[in-house]
Amino acid sequence: MTELKANLSKYLRMASRGTRIVVKDRDEPIAQLGPLPEDRESWRVRLSEAGRLRPGTQAWSKLRLSRLEQRVDIQASLQAVRDDPNEVPRR
Repeated sequence: MTELKANLSKYLRMASRGTRIVVKDRDEPIAQLGPLPEDRESWRVRLSEAGRLRPGTQAWSKLRLSRLEQRVDIQASLQAVRDDPNEVPRR
């Protein structure tokens, strides 16, 4: 473990090049360093499959934005929302 701490950058470089490194504490394997799997899925796919993310259905490529007829003071609008007692309070 001391060797790993002292030469961490060297071992991470080796792992990024494909070497698998077993980390031991008093001759007991406790961790493994190595390259990431090539077929890694995106975080969105992993969370969706785990039921922790519900993907949206909006077709963003078809979304069209239109100009407002008048200018809006964003800061004043945000302040009005913050001052409104019917709004959900911030944490």
